[in-house]
Formats: sequence, C-alpha cells, structure tokens
Amino acid sequence: MSYRPLRLPPGVDLRGELERLAQAEPSCCGFVVCGIGSLESPVLRFADQDEGLVLAGPQEVISLAGSVSGDGAHLHLVVADAEGHTLGGHLCHGSRVRTTMEILLLYPEGWQLGRERDPATGHLELIVSPSRPRHPPLPGSPG
Repeated sequence: MSYRPLRLPPGVDLRGELERLAQAEPSCCGFVVCGIGSLESPVLRFADQDEGLVLAGPQEVISLAGSVSGDGAHLHLVVADAEGHTLGGHLCHGSRVRTTMEILLLYPEGWQLGRERDPATGHLELIVSPSRPRHPPLPGSPG
C-alpha cells in the first residue's frame, strides 16, 4: 500500500478537486483514509434522496471517508456547525474548502479502482480489478 497526503486550499470544490486529481494522477486513485478541515456551506445528500441540501455557514469537517477513481467518487462526510451539532451524508459537488482540507489517501498497489453502473442498484458502484504491471515481466520470471 502507498499513502498520499494532500492539502487543498480555500475556495476549492472538495469533491470536484479529488475527482480531478484522480483523473490526472493515478496515484490519487484510492481510498480516503481520513480528512479534516473546514467547508463553507457544504452540500450533503442523505440516504434515499435525489438532491443535496446546502448546510448554511462554515462547518468543521469531522470525518471524510470514501473512494476516488478516475470514474468518480463515493465520499461520506460528517460536519459540525458552530454549536457542535453534527450531520453526515454523501458529499456533493459545490462543497468549497473554507480554510483547509487535509486528506490522506491510501493507494492499493496492484489494484485498479473504477466505477460502473450496477443494474441491481442503478448507481455507479466501485469496481476493483488487478492493475497491469508497470514493467513487462523479465524473461523466465513467474509474471
């Protein structure tokens, strides 16, 4: 396994930037191990809902977890308001970094992540497949 620390600056769309990085750099495809920081009016989508809800004002990120691939992301977020009330759900686009986001990605070496529409759920779901070796095998090696 490899790890990739990231820091995202103010104004960046959190989900959009993680998806952009995953498309541009394979080392950014993997699992979000942890994420902390703050967002300005984040957008969360709750279970079995079609649309996200904008949470007004600054929110502290208590936890960010999920998977990111070049085909998209599935991210869960828990935030706390100025009074410490917490709320969690699916992170939607439009959730802008307020001061910082500090994120640790885990990249599973030897595996490739992607997303495909699953007929059973109707959603883009995670697919995991062995990745191709970076270099061709040496003659006489097992692979």
